[in-house]
Amino acid sequence: MDSIFTNILGLTSYVSERFIQFIEDLVYRDANRYTEDFVVYDAVVISSVRCSRSYTSGRSSHPQVDGANHGIYERGMCTGSVILNTSYISEVVLLLLKGLTLPLFGLQYAWNMAISSWRYSFSCVRCAQVRIRRIASRLWITLRGSSDDIGWLLDAPGMPPVEDGTTRFLELLSDIRNGKHSLPNSFIYLLIPGLFSNHGPLYFVATKRFFSKMGLACHIAKVHSEASVEHNAWELKLYIEELYWGSGKRVMLLGHSKGGVDAAAALSLYWSDLKDKVAGLALVQSPYGGTPIASDILREGQIGDKETRMIMELIICKIIKGDIRALEDLTYERRKEFIMKHKLPREIPLISFHSEASIGPGVLATMTHIAHAELPWLPVPKFGAESDSDTLVKAGHQVPVVIPLSAAMAVCALHLLLRYGEKSDGLVTCRDAQVPGSVVVTPDRKLDHSWIVYSSKKKNPSDPDAYEMCEALLSLLVELGKTNKELEQV
Repeated sequence: MDSIFTNILGLTSYVSERFIQFIEDLVYRDANRYTEDFVVYDAVVISSVRCSRSYTSGRSSHPQVDGANHGIYERGMCTGSVILNTSYISEVVLLLLKGLTLPLFGLQYAWNMAISSWRYSFSCVRCAQVRIRRIASRLWITLRGSSDDIGWLLDAPGMPPVEDGTTRFLELLSDIRNGKHSLPNSFIYLLIPGLFSNHGPLYFVATKRFFSKMGLACHIAKVHSEASVEHNAWELKLYIEELYWGSGKRVMLLGHSKGGVDAAAALSLYWSDLKDKVAGLALVQSPYGGTPIASDILREGQIGDKETRMIMELIICKIIKGDIRALEDLTYERRKEFIMKHKLPREIPLISFHSEASIGPGVLATMTHIAHAELPWLPVPKFGAESDSDTLVKAGHQVPVVIPLSAAMAVCALHLLLRYGEKSDGLVTCRDAQVPGSVVVTPDRKLDHSWIVYSSKKKNPSDPDAYEMCEALLSLLVELGKTNKELEQV
């Protein structure tokens, strides 16, 4: 009786321990570990039961010594049967748990799918927002263009004011047209061409010929016009020193377009070497503060900026064999950086000449004479009031090359006027051509950017020529130099 009670008590304690373990496993959702532990334990129990059975089968051959062995045998048999039943119950419970957790897994999968879809949709929306903002920013930059940059130099703090010298310029121009010339022979006059001048054989040729006929030493600077500003500044520095050492005369500089920017850079960078060799500088239609044309073409962040830059690099670097920095150096960003770092010397006489291009309908049909081309040995009819026997021209006849350059400048000037409300010569606005501390000259007629270096076929005889305007500018520059010397002496 005691052994039975002891067995029941052990069975009860075992069942309570397993039930508590089951509850703990259920709470922590660790069914897999519970199953593995239970299977391992069942294997141990089954092996013990087999041992008990073998012991029972062998009991007939080995008689029992006392009643203790009989109690152990009966307790092992009872324990084995109870454990086997518990294993069966655990399998049933595990199956029920799997049946209950299957909907939970389904809900969890559906939730994960919903969360993933929501996250993907949110990421798509964020990407769309970023793209829309980027496109809007590019569109805004494209539409704004150079609105905030035009005329920045005149409003920059610390810049000296300009002085109007148009009245005196017109007086000198009138004297020159009446045959009164005042340019002295004590200087060398150096004409500095602008961008793409290497592809215009007649660039400054008429002005040089006119000065040479008056007995003045005049030269056209041999620089690579499609090179960077700093490169040309160094070349001009060497060129000026060569002219000075060869003649002993100081040099008067007249630079057109980018040529004026190159000359100003040479004075800013190498003034200590050139202060005794340069007498003055006249910047003619030069984008000293920058030009909206170059900035609008090469501005980063606008629509089609990479494609536009590739096209310009193809034209300038591959076709023209130049340097893209020649155009980059004329943008507002580069000019601001250079001017703030390298100032023009205050003691040098300076003239800023700017003009406004005509945008009338008649200008669109104007053709500009820019070069001569030599025809092969072919009979070409010659038109004019000459005898019939001289109506054919043969070997080596040169004919002018005429292109609608004035029409292109008129279109560009109209574009700048409509977009920015700025007057310009087609490439450079009037405000960007004014150099701080200089004498500003404005002609009394409308002239495009290329007029002063190329002659037009359609010309009014009462209007002055380009070389006469260049002479008037240099004459005014000589007077400014004399005035500065007198002020220094006083």
